[in-house]
Amino acid sequence: MSDPLSVRSLRNLVSEARNPRTTDIDLLPIPELIGRFSAEDKLVAAAVEAELPAIAKAVELIAEAFRTGGRLIYIGAGTSGRLGVLDASECPPTFSVPPSMVIGIIAGGDRALRDAIEGSEDSDVQGAADLKAAALTNKDVVVGIAVSGRTPYVIGALDFASEVGARTVALICNPNSVMSHHAEISIVPVVGPEVVTGSTRLKSGTAQKMVLNMLTTAAMIRIGKTYQNLMVDLSISNSKLLTRAVGILSEITGVEPDEAAVLLSGADNDVKLAICMKLTGVSRDVAAKALAENGGVLRKAIDKTLGTVRAGLTD
Repeated sequence: MSDPLSVRSLRNLVSEARNPRTTDIDLLPIPELIGRFSAEDKLVAAAVEAELPAIAKAVELIAEAFRTGGRLIYIGAGTSGRLGVLDASECPPTFSVPPSMVIGIIAGGDRALRDAIEGSEDSDVQGAADLKAAALTNKDVVVGIAVSGRTPYVIGALDFASEVGARTVALICNPNSVMSHHAEISIVPVVGPEVVTGSTRLKSGTAQKMVLNMLTTAAMIRIGKTYQNLMVDLSISNSKLLTRAVGILSEITGVEPDEAAVLLSGADNDVKLAICMKLTGVSRDVAAKALAENGGVLRKAIDKTLGTVRAGLTD
């Protein structure tokens, strides 16, 4: 039998409350029904915007971890865990980073990505064990994701991360939650009650996805994975990405796509290398050395190489 106190405490969560604006949704024609969805979704961006200072602090932690050989590890259960795994899995093709650099862990393991294994979120010991199995170190950043802010699996993971010396971030959608006391930084976009009561894959999930987008993308930008707003560090693994790479090279250097394709081939499909060579006029070896000496940050490599060229110190 359920504990009446637990039932009451669950109902007191913002994310579990009934939404007074959607109590009649089962009576609405489809156009009006989806209109209610749209109206509620408009509230999400404002809730995320209110958390920008906390998000910025988290990005700084993550970028510093990347610079020093650390990792970003997402951990969560249910929808929250799936969103973490999704964001992690998108980083290698987008930013040409190894899969080990951003990791997503979900309670219940890979099977939980497709099948609901709800009981797995109740073990704080398992949360710690899963991070231990990932060989967590004090160089890493752990982002615990849980709408309720009280999931034992995630709390156990955050506590273990703190013991190891890793930096910790909590992504929650309820104010004044238990989990906020188990992390250095708490990001709390409060989106209000869901269209369907307690279905946190809706507004709460949308808010979480928006925040995760910012965490990884902003951190990657900070370590030089873009030039302007272009993905210059993309991994060319299929024809679509090859076409995109040629387009990026053409856009930045001003050459026609045919010439851009030749430049890219000459740089072994390394977009940043091709751009650096073209914009500075130096050899492949010199451009590669400049990128290495500047941490792979293309803008710095170009500026310093051009300065050296103008000073007559290189070919």
